[in-house]
Amino acid sequence: MLDTICSPQSDIVEAYRFVRDRSLKLIAPLSAEDTVVQSMPDVSPTKWHLAHSSWFFEQFLLSSQGGYEPLRPGWQFLFNSYYESVGPRHDRVQRGLLSRPTLAEVIEYRHRVDDDMAPVLDRAASDSELASLITLGLHHEQQHQELMLTDIKHVFSVNPLEPSYQREAPFGLPGHALPMRFVRGSAGIVEIGHHGEGFAFDCETPRHRTLLHPYEMADRPVTNDEFRDFIRDGGYRTPSLWMSEGWAKVQSEAWNGPMYWDAQAETEFTLAGRREIDPYAPVCHVSYYEADAYARWAGARLPRESEWEHLTETRVDIDAQLRAANFADAGFLHPQPAQRDEGLLQLFGDVWEWTSSPYVNYPGYRPLPGALGEYNGKFMCGQWVLRGGSCVTPAGHLRASYRNFFYPPDRWQFMGFRLAKDA
Repeated sequence: MLDTICSPQSDIVEAYRFVRDRSLKLIAPLSAEDTVVQSMPDVSPTKWHLAHSSWFFEQFLLSSQGGYEPLRPGWQFLFNSYYESVGPRHDRVQRGLLSRPTLAEVIEYRHRVDDDMAPVLDRAASDSELASLITLGLHHEQQHQELMLTDIKHVFSVNPLEPSYQREAPFGLPGHALPMRFVRGSAGIVEIGHHGEGFAFDCETPRHRTLLHPYEMADRPVTNDEFRDFIRDGGYRTPSLWMSEGWAKVQSEAWNGPMYWDAQAETEFTLAGRREIDPYAPVCHVSYYEADAYARWAGARLPRESEWEHLTETRVDIDAQLRAANFADAGFLHPQPAQRDEGLLQLFGDVWEWTSSPYVNYPGYRPLPGALGEYNGKFMCGQWVLRGGSCVTPAGHLRASYRNFFYPPDRWQFMGFRLAKDA
């Protein structure tokens, strides 16, 4: 169902209900107490995600209807994220101090927003502009569904009891060692960026030409076992492998392996609790600095986002890969080993892949009008692009042109990488 919200022919009412219901299903394993905790500044409480994604529909859909009055005066301040042009907002680092409103009140607020959205959804059937705005809101909520899982993983990881989100997690897929092969990409002037029908965020546009020099890209992401070789070879003790800022981070944070790994590199904390590290699964929860240092150690580099996108568009059946990918809907909520040994593998799902490209605007980029122009454009400073989605990304949310972006030291997201080389 989720993949249909990318299509202008889809039933917007059905898509709305599907996405909104899924957010509530994600909190089923949680207690009310779980949903309040903010374990670090980058993490938002689950309760806040539920309220903010409803605030989005109230602010940008319902409030544009004549005579609409906010359901909960004052909540606009609490649950605005970063839309400065909309009004003041509660400090992000203090979201975990909001014991009120209660989880029950937030869920009741969601239901009231859904009730008020019903006539808006009906009008969207004959109003393409309105349908596009609703679709943006649904993709926005899918982003928060991913963050709900990412953030609760961190919340549980700092609890000495190491509780499990997945009480009955499925067994991991069998894996085996696959040789890393490099696939030659096309050189010359090519086109990247979103094109054709279907939804895309403004930062994926416009489609434009760019120059690719001869290159090769690895057929799969770097695995846990390969990253352990980097650790054993003194990767975290060799300053010449690191960017200056990265080395400073290694020293200040005492990094000696990926986030959630134990000191012996034998187990890792997962949404199903602490488990033995699968040697053949993609390494996960590493920063840009760690990915770059590993690439340097391996005599390679990280791919540019233009290389990743063009090779994906020209060498794989994207629809088939999206259908087969390990997204959140598969139920593992953890990276899995590659299941075949031919062509480009795991381009979608499992782990977001760091690229060596800064998150900047494409030539001819125009942000959305009004307050929605703050959605992506104002973050084009100091962040780096990741591609492909992860094991906690909702199915139907991704496409080849999708650009995610985070700061270089971030690693609580499900972040991994694959290698590239100049050819």
